[in-house]
Amino acid sequence: MRREKIKVIVWGFGAMGSGIAEALLKKKGVEIVGVIDIGDKVGKSIFDYLNVEKSDNADVIIGTKENVIKEKAADVVLLCTDSFTSKAYDKIVYCLEKKINVITSAEQMGYPKAQEPELSAKMDAIAKLNGVSVLGTGINPGLIMDLLVVCLTGACLDVEHVTARRVNSLSPFGPAVMHEQGIGTTVEEFNKGAKTGKIAGHVGFHESITMISDALGWKLSDEIKQTMEPIVSNVYRKAPHAEVQPGYVAGCAMKGYGYVDGEIKIEMDHPQQIEPELEGTDTGDYVIIKGTPNINMANKPEVPGGIGTIAMIVNMIPHIINARPGLKTMIDLPVPRAIMGDMRDFIDIE
Repeated sequence: MRREKIKVIVWGFGAMGSGIAEALLKKKGVEIVGVIDIGDKVGKSIFDYLNVEKSDNADVIIGTKENVIKEKAADVVLLCTDSFTSKAYDKIVYCLEKKINVITSAEQMGYPKAQEPELSAKMDAIAKLNGVSVLGTGINPGLIMDLLVVCLTGACLDVEHVTARRVNSLSPFGPAVMHEQGIGTTVEEFNKGAKTGKIAGHVGFHESITMISDALGWKLSDEIKQTMEPIVSNVYRKAPHAEVQPGYVAGCAMKGYGYVDGEIKIEMDHPQQIEPELEGTDTGDYVIIKGTPNINMANKPEVPGGIGTIAMIVNMIPHIINARPGLKTMIDLPVPRAIMGDMRDFIDIE
């Protein structure tokens, strides 16, 4: 006898959360049983909000965490509200203590022990105590600049140096990402925000570099370094959640460096901006490994960040349900793959 459909709660109904919901509505063997958000979204039907047909689906009214998340109310909560582990922590724990697995798009949760070892240990203990698991994933961190790099080194007898480069468009992302990247600010505002931490730029270099080094058995010898520069637009640009006038910041160019025995072994190169094609920038993903043998992977254009993040979160649902309890990362679980059949067929535990 086939098990019931996988029950999913989506927490955060912005660009990512609503996109995940639309994707789930097209999948087999899974159902959305709750959605959480704040403000004027609360009390609305997700089908009205998404402007999609309800068909045979039971209606789902957007609610608060208190009235949606009850003990074992779902198999997994998909949390799409924050970028930083410290900000997502209380929400994650709230779900874990209700005995529900969690997948979050929070970038630092891609490899949280890199910068939040104490919170990571706490989440691991709480998850194990409640018999559930938690995973952070997305397109980056989660796949392009870390897991993909690790997978490609599997064809190497030795590795001397790794470069991961992602040239991408920020246009699909929501207001939170635009704020973190400083989109629409002046150069002066950007530089000031970068110094104070108000503008974070890409969140995840520490996580990706540490994941790669741990996977390869390299011991980082120095603090991970990163640089951040504004990408100033010469033309008017408009994305769904941002607008930039000429002379203002349209993106953020970041680099990161991981050191082993005082030598740079891992390099990250990540310029990202809204509507890059308006000034002739071609997007793409690149992995360059110096080793035996050398590996040069190029994918053009980029794997779209919005669609890719949604897909990674949706496709990891069976894997986090199957996982042994605790805090997990992408190098702990089976490789991600598109799930085209009934999602229940990928569940191996009841």
